Amino acid sequence: MFRVRRIGVVAAVFLAAVAGSPGSTHAQQNTNGSAQSEGRAPAAAADGGLPAGWSVTGEGAARQLVWRSDTPVPISDSGVTFYAGDRFLGRPVGASNGRTFRLALGAAQLGKPSDLQARTGERRLDAAGAGQNRPAGQRPGLAAQPSTRLPAGEVDPGQPGTYRTVTGDYALASIRLPGFAQPVEMRAVVVAPTNAPGHRPLALFLHGRHATCYTGHGDDTGGDWPCPAGAKPIPSYRGYLADQKLLASQGYVTVSIAANGINAQDSAAEDGGAQARSSLVRQHLAHWADWAARPTSAPAIVRRASAADLSRVLLVGHSRGGEGVNRAAMDSLYPAPADQDGYRGPVRWHIRGTVLIGPTIFGQNPTPDVPSATILPGCDGDVSDLQGEMYVDATRGVSGGAALHSAVYMVGADHNFFNSEWTPGQAQAPAEDDFWSGDQPDRVCSPGTATRLTARQQQTAGATYIAAAARLFVAGDDRVRPLLDGSGRRAPSADPARVLTHAVGAHRTPAFLPDGPVSVDGGRLCQEVDDNESAACLGSHGVSPHFAHWEASKEPGRRAVALRWTAAGSTVRVRSARPVSIAGSQALAMRLIVPPNTRDTRLDVALTDTSGHRATLGRVHLEGLPGTDRTASHWGQEVRLPLTAAIRAGVDLHRVTVLEIVPRTHSGQAWLIDSWGWRAGTPAVRAAGLARVDIGRLTVKEGDSGVRTYHVPVKVSGHGRGTVRLFVADPETGRTTSREVAVRPGGQSPDVKVEVRGNTRFGYDVSHDVLVKAVHGAVIGAHRGGVTAVNDDPAPTLTVTPASARAAEGRSLTWRISLSTAADTDIQADIAVLPVTGGAELSTTDVDPQWLRENSGKEPLPSRPLSQVSGLLLFADVPPGRTSTDITIPTAADTVTEPEETVRLRLTVYDGSGTSHDGPEFTGTVYDPA
Repeated sequence: MFRVRRIGVVAAVFLAAVAGSPGSTHAQQNTNGSAQSEGRAPAAAADGGLPAGWSVTGEGAARQLVWRSDTPVPISDSGVTFYAGDRFLGRPVGASNGRTFRLALGAAQLGKPSDLQARTGERRLDAAGAGQNRPAGQRPGLAAQPSTRLPAGEVDPGQPGTYRTVTGDYALASIRLPGFAQPVEMRAVVVAPTNAPGHRPLALFLHGRHATCYTGHGDDTGGDWPCPAGAKPIPSYRGYLADQKLLASQGYVTVSIAANGINAQDSAAEDGGAQARSSLVRQHLAHWADWAARPTSAPAIVRRASAADLSRVLLVGHSRGGEGVNRAAMDSLYPAPADQDGYRGPVRWHIRGTVLIGPTIFGQNPTPDVPSATILPGCDGDVSDLQGEMYVDATRGVSGGAALHSAVYMVGADHNFFNSEWTPGQAQAPAEDDFWSGDQPDRVCSPGTATRLTARQQQTAGATYIAAAARLFVAGDDRVRPLLDGSGRRAPSADPARVLTHAVGAHRTPAFLPDGPVSVDGGRLCQEVDDNESAACLGSHGVSPHFAHWEASKEPGRRAVALRWTAAGSTVRVRSARPVSIAGSQALAMRLIVPPNTRDTRLDVALTDTSGHRATLGRVHLEGLPGTDRTASHWGQEVRLPLTAAIRAGVDLHRVTVLEIVPRTHSGQAWLIDSWGWRAGTPAVRAAGLARVDIGRLTVKEGDSGVRTYHVPVKVSGHGRGTVRLFVADPETGRTTSREVAVRPGGQSPDVKVEVRGNTRFGYDVSHDVLVKAVHGAVIGAHRGGVTAVNDDPAPTLTVTPASARAAEGRSLTWRISLSTAADTDIQADIAVLPVTGGAELSTTDVDPQWLRENSGKEPLPSRPLSQVSGLLLFADVPPGRTSTDITIPTAADTVTEPEETVRLRLTVYDGSGTSHDGPEFTGTVYDPA
């Protein structure tokens, strides 16, 4: 018998899954982010040992992990993720109610039920840990402070220019985007110079994923579009005015565009809205190209500004806006499939670079031949894994490597404060610090610590480095490059922010790349993204942007060299299977991680050629970044050693085979991400002719019997030949297998076959997912797709017997929920307690006190009708293959003479389309025993 239990949401009988529920590695991001559940006591464990709010439904490939929230989960950029302890399970799909999240499991094992966690960024959402962050840990010592400040660069891009500026908005007709039911707004704010000569470069800003509407009453926000009556749009697009004004004073025309219409609807997009955001960006660019050709047709603010030069465009994107502008850069070079793209006109602009602020990159699919600078906030509580590092790392070896890709690690910055409309005290709508301290202050990131930046300091530093990227990528001023490429220079305008950078590309020649043909003596060659290997390589509490989870359970080709020593002189040798050439380079550059908060790690570095000639290049000194177990601060710092010693020793730099790293401290750890031959300068970038791969999704009916074979739609476009790695997820286990595949436009597309088995029982949709990543000579648009087998069997009808149960006080009221036929998935019911329309109503003192506490968190006294108990939520389910379950309400005996008392209950039913309607209503009556 199944006891009625509380799961924490007023929901329904889920007689159907959310339409189109994807598989266990589905990349779609739900509409929401972080729940506000502070101060609530942990809920009791649910049936089957799962914590309250969690359930596992279905069988076989249809098995799903479900979590339901007490309240709608607010919108965030990172979305909701499921974990078992620190083991990443996947990104669930959110229902439209913002409370229910489903992740396909297949036969995957969860481990201890108590380890289940729902998170957004570094914040816990589920009832068992509501309001908690990941444990702060007990690393010894305070956050490491640099022994010296970096020297200033030759130029300071944070200094305002001399041009007068003008500010104003424009609003155009809304547009339709593929897959979105509601039109998306075309609104923007322009800040531009008025007295700058000639045509001026254009910088376009795109904000991230945030709540869309607010009422002005307390913290009330929502995710609808258009905003309902009584609510106003949150003007996220106006959050970069300070950045715009700095650039405009320096001679740039700037425009920041609104994307609330996408934020409200992208939960239905397989890529989390990246393609839609790209379409929106290019729609605006197309209008600017029109206005450049016909100035009199432009809005008033555009006519008042200096003319824009569309051959010199910088795109700036925050969070999911970063992913959107990256896709816009890709789509401008390698057009997206017409059925996916909301812009189909000609490309009349040239994107010279991108700036990506705390960005998402769910597909880990950067545009390799467009220079980029990615700002990584050290206290990011939303995109807390700092996955934007992949805009740097994932470009290695994909194309020619001339484009500079920089990572800018900003100590003490959070996610939200780069946008003033997401910053408390500056925003019109409710706003918060996304690094939520709660009752566990963090010694690095809580406000008031020595390392945490104020909002103004963070915004000033952000504006400075956006301007640095503009000056390098668009204006071509190589003097600013040392601020971005790991040369160890600072921009004084960004003080007191501590900013570190590293880069790949430009004049770098690959030397020793752990994901290449290398072997290691004295250390360990670690697989960065393997469910079993990652923790062993990095340590159970370490979080590194270089190890950011993707969607495959195991991903070949992402490795690092781990060093651990207990005595000075313990040599680690990285040996290349083929000689490497770094001839013509000025220095050997390495990206090395040392543990956060460590001080003065000293390493000697040597090279040996094929003839055995060896030279020690010198010694590097590294200090760990400030960090705790709640920050992703295992980040590779760039160090460089001149090659003069190797040249003097006769080392043949055309044929180097061994890199030696020799620790000179008594003990420690380090990780080598990669090493390069480096020389100064920023080469001209020309986009290569690359193949573009987009994975589509085929939706089919499962059928009633037999096995049907389907082919996953894979589209190859663009130019040239390339190599990609295809990952195929097993819907039963969730594990992925992979293989490398050659692709070329006009050639035969990779063939991925999927078998779908029919049946006649109701169940969830089953997704057979396919993922793709670039290896060489290719870019990836839609990185995931597959075949979704849609349930085509009717949902069972539901009845409740008896319609009116009777029991003497002290006994239990019992009803049976029956299905007309068994299903392949759990049929789950939430039960609302309604007011009684006539006679006495069963009260809190008439039921078992423990039952009341478990199902509402409330105490019996003062006595009040059950329908007036806020948070009283009842739940039952019918397991797969069963046709009924019993629900009970245990009552309490007393010595008071009372009339008969009634409880009135009702189910709410979702049909196969997800539309809800009232289900059966039933009652129970309690009477005094004779």
